[in-house]
Amino acid sequence: PTPSCATGSGTWTVANPETVQTFTRRSRIVSAMRRFMDERDYLEVETPMMQPLAGGAAARPFVTHHNALDMPLYLRIAPELYLKRLLVGGLPRVYEINRNFRNEGVDRSHNPEFTALEVYEAFGDCLTMLELTESLLRGLAEHVAGTTPARLPFGDLEIDWSRPFDRVPYETLFRDTLGFEMADETAVRAAAAELHVEDAATRDHWLLVNEVYEARCEPRIDATRPTFVTDYPSAISPLTRPQTDRPELSHRWELLVGGMELGTAYTELNDPDLQLAKLTEQLAGADEEESTFRSLDEDFIHALRVGMPPAGGLGLGVDRIVMLLTNAASIRDVIFFPLMKPVGGSTDPDRGDGSG
Repeated sequence: PTPSCATGSGTWTVANPETVQTFTRRSRIVSAMRRFMDERDYLEVETPMMQPLAGGAAARPFVTHHNALDMPLYLRIAPELYLKRLLVGGLPRVYEINRNFRNEGVDRSHNPEFTALEVYEAFGDCLTMLELTESLLRGLAEHVAGTTPARLPFGDLEIDWSRPFDRVPYETLFRDTLGFEMADETAVRAAAAELHVEDAATRDHWLLVNEVYEARCEPRIDATRPTFVTDYPSAISPLTRPQTDRPELSHRWELLVGGMELGTAYTELNDPDLQLAKLTEQLAGADEEESTFRSLDEDFIHALRVGMPPAGGLGLGVDRIVMLLTNAASIRDVIFFPLMKPVGGSTDPDRGDGSG
């Protein structure tokens, strides 16, 4: 059930008791996240919400302007580059639970303003983050279910949070689903064309690999079993350390649960020269629109030159976690004030009818 806002007064009202229960659970889940991180000696920090560069993720930002300084600013799409600066500055284990903003689509699992948990640990790696994530989510599920083992409904599914999470390499999932290797450029372009991917004949090969993977491979994953997809291609992981024996693959995983991407983690790239080359390559591949808001974060490269320790980094979508643990059908059902289009084009947010 989606909350509704009373018109005129701006007072927030609730349609039914189930909504009250959902939001009460949300707050308790977030509190439990904080306790989990604090008990493991991670320091909660805050990083800028307005940033001079749109960095840390490949997404379209919201743009504003600072009048006094006469400069553009961007609502952050991710806090990653600032959290890494804190590692450089001597804080070895940090986390942040806060908002990110992406000027992109709205659907049952996406809202332009959303909450994320980001974690960084010096001398950790993506395996450290994998074990942390599995322990966190299993503990949260047990907290909500009130039982061990924890099995919770999600739509028509029952998700088993108690068993060890599955792990499958990206390359294996791709090959087993499609019947050809992801390095086979001809087959990849043909598969992309079948999916009507734009510019399938000319677009970067590895971007097409991921388009095909997301459309054809991710739906094959058992939605009832939390699954880590590991060893992502390096070409689509510019902030991630490449694997030594197979540099075309990276130390990165993504977690899928209930048919949704729940989060990702890296062994962070801390080589300043390689990071500069990767970010420069990413900028060179940006289209005309992306070029208007993407630029090289030279301060971040300088921080890497000062010296960032080897580290693991993690990002999890808090709203999606709450969806899964409260059996909510839409992300709008777990956000107190989801973005809705005002009635009749009005810019007065109090005039929204709550229908989206």
